[in-house]
Amino acid sequence: MINRRLFGHRLAATVLIASVTIASMPARPAYALFGFGGVGGIVFDPTNYAQNVLQAARALQQIDNQITGLQNQAQMLINQARNLASLPYSSLQQLQSSIQRTQALLAQAQNIAYNVRAIDQMFQTKYANVSMSAPDAQLIADARARWQNTVGGLQDAMRVQATVVGNLDSDRTQMTALVGASQTATGALQATQAGNQLLALQSQQLSDLTALVAANGRARALQSSEEEAAAAQGREQRRRFLTPGSGYQPGNAQMFYGGN
Repeated sequence: MINRRLFGHRLAATVLIASVTIASMPARPAYALFGFGGVGGIVFDPTNYAQNVLQAARALQQIDNQITGLQNQAQMLINQARNLASLPYSSLQQLQSSIQRTQALLAQAQNIAYNVRAIDQMFQTKYANVSMSAPDAQLIADARARWQNTVGGLQDAMRVQATVVGNLDSDRTQMTALVGASQTATGALQATQAGNQLLALQSQQLSDLTALVAANGRARALQSSEEEAAAAQGREQRRRFLTPGSGYQPGNAQMFYGGN
């Protein structure tokens, strides 16, 4: 393309110089230019020839400009096609799988689910107040239930922690692939899509972090609630033990039995 353009420019310059040279020549008879004599010789007009050459050079220059314009338009269309090309890589499925694994663990919360109504009901019956009239067997059963809730909450928190740690390797793989796709993007759309997927990866990591904080907070809340309920129950059991008539009753004890 460049050689053809240079050739056209050189040709136009050569023709222009030749035309100017011919135009500057003094007008002489035709027989003096071509060696013909007499009236019937060929007639040559240098001025008309020079004008024709200039018109041809201008026409050639216009054609060259048109070719250059078409080439620019073609390059512009190529660039637009690159900018509209979609990113061939997608991490959406992997990110959704990671979020679904974490959500599944949260949905498997033991004893007390992540539900406001269920939490209120459980705390009202097991944690809020220790019944003053409940028998000792009921107090022991409630204490065991609270202990099981605490142990279940700690186990749930550890399971969420293990899942979040397991997602780190997948997140690293996705981040490497997305950064590579962003750096090799051929157009604006591919670069934007790669950036959006990186933001989606960050959102997934924030979701894992939120789930981890929630699971740990739940475990700590259950542990603290159990301690408070155990303290209240201990006070009630001590009161019952020290109440006259229904507490400890002294009696005789025989330590050794007589043999035959």
